[in-house]
Amino acid sequence: MSEVVVVGAGLAGVACARELRAAGVGVRLLDRGHVPGGRMASRTLWERRVDLGASYFTVSDDGFAAVVDDWAGRGLAREWTDTFAVLGDEERDSSSGPVRWGATHGLRSLVEDLAAGLGVERQQVESVEELDADVVVLAMPDPQAVRLVGEHPVARSLDREWEPVIAVAARWAERTWDLDGAFVNGDPDLGWIADDGQRRGDGAPVLVAHTTPELASRHLADPAGAGPVAVRALRRLLDLGEPADVHVHRWTFARPVGDREDPFALVEGDRLVGVCGDGWGSSPKVETAWLSGVRLGRALAERLR
Repeated sequence: MSEVVVVGAGLAGVACARELRAAGVGVRLLDRGHVPGGRMASRTLWERRVDLGASYFTVSDDGFAAVVDDWAGRGLAREWTDTFAVLGDEERDSSSGPVRWGATHGLRSLVEDLAAGLGVERQQVESVEELDADVVVLAMPDPQAVRLVGEHPVARSLDREWEPVIAVAARWAERTWDLDGAFVNGDPDLGWIADDGQRRGDGAPVLVAHTTPELASRHLADPAGAGPVAVRALRRLLDLGEPADVHVHRWTFARPVGDREDPFALVEGDRLVGVCGDGWGSSPKVETAWLSGVRLGRALAERLR
């Protein structure tokens, strides 16, 4: 069977590589970063990991539930909450839904756990043409994947737009707020706020706010410039004092726009190219990324037998 090169060691890429390895298919997993994780990114700030990318995950698929149960049994994942505040104008409400899960050591640790034994290689890939492989998987957003495929016919499937977000983490001396997380409606600057101490379970007085796409778009070239704007919005919405520390992270391709039901792309050309990630499936969630990678991995293993 042909060796498969998977580019992108986020959750989808790792899930795909695991399926291929389990089926006896040779696989190389490449990523440009120092560590796996993708947009389930956690960064060590203030002597602890802070989740700067995905905020949480939910569970509905039986296969993913088995993975989460294993994480929970080993103390890696934990139930967080089923209720978030809803902030808008001067009103405050709440919204209940499925249980949201967090990770004791940050969401990146869950991807690292699944990647154990896969041997992630650090490599910046500029084009699929530079890869010595007949089969390539791109586990990344459409705008990034389309840059790598050139004239390959899979490019015609990569037409989904993505919005930017700037994540702003802020630390206070103590917690003075009473929410786990909050959806922010109608605000020009912020769309989401998460209590990182509550979702991690250590009670740290750290909030992570995600800007609106509009604010992020204005600051893509200078993401630090969005920091003061986001902090002012946080203070206004939650009646807070000045934070002790602030960290800003840019996500140029944070979340997909529109709808797409296909779980992955897999197209023949001069080589076989697959694309997977949370931009494939009914909704852009952590679970969607896992399912996309698993389903593409299984489809490839069946095809390569």
